[in-house]
Amino acid sequence: MRLCVALLSLSLCLGLMGHVRAQEEADDMEMDVEDAIDDMQEEDVEEEEQQVPASPPVPTVTYKAPEPMGEHYFAESFHKGTLHGWVLSQAKKDGIDEEIAKYDGKWEVEEMKDTKLPGDKGLVLKSKAKHHAISALLLRPFTFDTKPLIVQYEVNFQTGIDCGGAYVKLLSQTPDLELEEFVDKTAYTIMFGPDKCGEDYKLHFIFRHKNPKTGEFEEKHAKKPDADLRTYYTDKKTHLYTLVLNPDNSFEILIDQTVVNSGSLLNDMTPPINPPAEIEDPDDHKPEDWDERPKIQDPDAVKPEDWDEDAPAKIPDEDAVKPDGWLDDEPEYISDPDALKPEDWDEDMDGEWEAPQIPNPACETAPGCGLWQRPVIDNPNYKGKWKPPMIDNPNYQGVWKPRKIPNPDFFEDLHPFRMTPISAVGLELWSMSSDIFFDNFFVTSDRNVAERWAADGWGLKKAAEGAAEPNPRVHA
Repeated sequence: MRLCVALLSLSLCLGLMGHVRAQEEADDMEMDVEDAIDDMQEEDVEEEEQQVPASPPVPTVTYKAPEPMGEHYFAESFHKGTLHGWVLSQAKKDGIDEEIAKYDGKWEVEEMKDTKLPGDKGLVLKSKAKHHAISALLLRPFTFDTKPLIVQYEVNFQTGIDCGGAYVKLLSQTPDLELEEFVDKTAYTIMFGPDKCGEDYKLHFIFRHKNPKTGEFEEKHAKKPDADLRTYYTDKKTHLYTLVLNPDNSFEILIDQTVVNSGSLLNDMTPPINPPAEIEDPDDHKPEDWDERPKIQDPDAVKPEDWDEDAPAKIPDEDAVKPDGWLDDEPEYISDPDALKPEDWDEDMDGEWEAPQIPNPACETAPGCGLWQRPVIDNPNYKGKWKPPMIDNPNYQGVWKPRKIPNPDFFEDLHPFRMTPISAVGLELWSMSSDIFFDNFFVTSDRNVAERWAADGWGLKKAAEGAAEPNPRVHA
């Protein structure tokens, strides 16, 4: 019997111990699950932190000098890093002070200060407030006949531009052309490119037209572009300027391969290519009795008898009433009772001293002080000075103009594209800003060749400068 009781007690103890151990294991398992959840949450946070987009690495653009792949008259990328082929002017500018007459502005071939394309060099105008002149011969002269002319080059205003130009001159083929003597008066056929002073942003296209009757040259200016040019001068990026002239007398001006101006040499230049066939006779004079008055006063009109010219324009308002509380006996201003005569006041020299006037405190709460007067209103009977009414002039002859006569200087040039041949490219500039960067000059008669040159040259700069810009999404 005792054995049974002992066995039963042992069984109960073992069962109880098993229950306790199971509970402890369950508690341990629950703690392990909670720890695992905490670990997973920490890992998720770390993963989220790692997934926050970082600034993407700036893609590198490798510089390779463009190579002309077709017919061309001039190609210059400055990839050799020298001014070989270019001639610095040794001349002086006429008509100005000797100290600034020299073309002694410095030129260098170098990379841009903040280049995004290592290895890419260009021609840099280095001096401020100096005359600069440099030029280079074309491979052969360009003759304006049946092929178009395409001129393009790049400009970067590295430090901005206050007042100065970055235009190119295509120098005329003449027997006396000496590049060492290149000055502002050297004959050119075309001037093209950006120019800016103050808030006047220009993009020049000027050509010198030869009068077929006199042989004299006259500058013809293209109309001003409708586009807003400001950004091209202020964003410190490299921009591609292109001029296209076609044998049909049409022209296009492009910036960064986008047309910003176009037209016809015959219709869109100032002054016009061709003078008028007729002009006003300079010897014709208006007759003394010529009547240009479209209207006259009616001579038969009579002033009405009841017209009162003496009636005033304004009269007192008889319906007005003086406001209650008006202080008739109080002046608007009184002598300042607290004012003291200055110690150094000399009545013999300065006269009798009087205290300064101040607003009367008694008037501050009153509608007014002093003598009340009725306000004035428009006089309903006012008519003013009588004048006869106007009628049509029966003798009106219209506005007189001189008669027309045939223009003795008339000519008709229907082919202004046939300009003076060009034999050199030149930069003749004055600038109040330094470090203007020029690159990739190109002259051709094939637009496809020009576009290929632009893609291989300016296209790389565009890619490099664009890649270097911050991505706005990263900082959003």
